[in-house]
Amino acid sequence: MKTSGMLDAKRDEEMEMTRVSTAQQEHPSPAFDDHWDERVDLAAAFRSAARLNLHEGVANHFSVAVNQDGTQFLINPNQSHFSRIRASELLLLDANDPGTMDKPNAPDSTAWGLHGALHRQCPHARVALHVHSIHATVLATLEDPRLPPIDQNCAMFFNRYAIDTEYGGLALEEEAERCCQHLADPAKTVLIMCNHGILVLGKDVADAFNRLFYFERAAETYLKALWTGQPLKVLSDEIAERTAQELDAYPGQAERHFSELKAILNAEEPDYAT
Repeated sequence: MKTSGMLDAKRDEEMEMTRVSTAQQEHPSPAFDDHWDERVDLAAAFRSAARLNLHEGVANHFSVAVNQDGTQFLINPNQSHFSRIRASELLLLDANDPGTMDKPNAPDSTAWGLHGALHRQCPHARVALHVHSIHATVLATLEDPRLPPIDQNCAMFFNRYAIDTEYGGLALEEEAERCCQHLADPAKTVLIMCNHGILVLGKDVADAFNRLFYFERAAETYLKALWTGQPLKVLSDEIAERTAQELDAYPGQAERHFSELKAILNAEEPDYAT
């Protein structure tokens, strides 16, 4: 009976945490009303990236545009671990504000360099996720960093990524501006940044995070296929493009994937939405 009572208490506690999380998402602080949905989604992306080991220390950065021309955007606070980020802590920046780095709550300098340049140059880039995830970064270190369509996940990115081969140091000023020029074509939704990592774009947070997840998975599949030393069975360009188009049009997959990730957080880490 004692054990049953403890289980009932734990269940009640979990239900209360979920109720509180839902209430917090529905009734945010007035200071954040304008962009609260975007804040919650971006915070969920940070927490989920940490859970999936896509993060690196207190580096890397995600952003989401919140105005029509994309120049105002939310981004993570400087040197904050992804697993602890909350919706209310996200910084609201203006890509055209030259005084951004002089302010007390200035973002990481490389985050400002890369995302500021991106949101100035590419209004179609509503969400940008930059990581040094293990398999995508290993791919970016190869002499030939292309991702051949050897399976369905790899085919998802056929003709949909760009490659920057001119690594020149941290993503500051000219380095960042050059990287972003590769993403001027809206058809390119991933930038393989050689000797560095990747930058993934999306129309919203769910779209971008789903793409990030699958690019990392595709890179892992390709690298492990190389380890076998066996010849690779690469799909034809026709089949690869057809598969990519079918996945592009697949109804609701990204939204459902991200919704499930948020449901896990609501149950286990509801403070992300505060």
